[in-house]
Amino acid sequence: MKNILVTGGAGFIGSNFCRHILDKYPEYKVVVLDSLTYAGNLDNLADMKNSPRFQFIQGDIRDKDAVEAAIKDIDAIVNFAAETHVDRSIDDPGSFVLTDVFGVFTLLETCRKFGIERFLHVSTDEVYGSIQEGSFKEGDPLEPNSPYSASKAGGELLVRSYYVTYGLPVLVTRGSNNFGPYQYPEKLIPFFITNAMEDKPLPVYGDGAQVRDWIYVIDHCEGIDVALHKGEPGGVYNIGGANERTNLEVTRLILDGLGKPESLIKYVTDRPGHDRRYSLDCGRMKELGWSPRYDFDEALTHTIKWYVDNEAWWRKIKDKQAEYQEFAKKWYAERS
Repeated sequence: MKNILVTGGAGFIGSNFCRHILDKYPEYKVVVLDSLTYAGNLDNLADMKNSPRFQFIQGDIRDKDAVEAAIKDIDAIVNFAAETHVDRSIDDPGSFVLTDVFGVFTLLETCRKFGIERFLHVSTDEVYGSIQEGSFKEGDPLEPNSPYSASKAGGELLVRSYYVTYGLPVLVTRGSNNFGPYQYPEKLIPFFITNAMEDKPLPVYGDGAQVRDWIYVIDHCEGIDVALHKGEPGGVYNIGGANERTNLEVTRLILDGLGKPESLIKYVTDRPGHDRRYSLDCGRMKELGWSPRYDFDEALTHTIKWYVDNEAWWRKIKDKQAEYQEFAKKWYAERS
């Protein structure tokens, strides 16, 4: 597998994965297929664009012709392409179904037609729903509670069916909440970092006691790499950071890291169907030789520093992108 197609590679996790693969495997070539929706950003790929082992193609995974054109000479596909923001899925569920389910169908059909060696579908811990105690294992039932998580569950179940029905060599990874460089600033950690830098309110849903397992994006990329190369076809693998924190804890750590007051915290109406706690059992990944390397507090400090040092990157989005501004204004006006 020396020629890898990374769909959604101009996004947050996808671009970090491309960087990881090019750095680790000097004989590999990476081709990115991305439709450049509001969250796709060519700036995320700027440091790779001149590499002879890197190619960017603009195209939509829902477009059969675009996918078939991109798959030429490709050995494996890693699918990051998705609509991913829970808040947006509540506002516009249809676009999530089209990309996260029908787009996956288009990729699978193309893989079947061209005989791809491996197809790895990147999913999320949110497909399990909420858990009060203990941790989810890969064989547990899927009980998604938002249109986003339901669309991701639908996509990955379609992936499974192509393994069972057609023998397609597929894998699924379910990652916990990612954070790190290049994350679109509508997600909690970059949103709160950049708001705090501007002395703007940090809107915390409900009581802020929702628990998430956080994983540094580099750890996640390394886990996907291990699953791609060592995972068993048809297998599902949880990739978590073993860093469970409440949203309020994370918020306070961000404020402390920037030397900002807690008076910036603004409690707002909780969003519908908000899961209370996520937790993953990552024993299967440990059996493959993977475990997270980054300490949460240290990784958060690095992440805060990245957004401080790369203000031009996020200001281009928050100050100039109409789609970001319009959604944020509408969504948080309804929660105030």
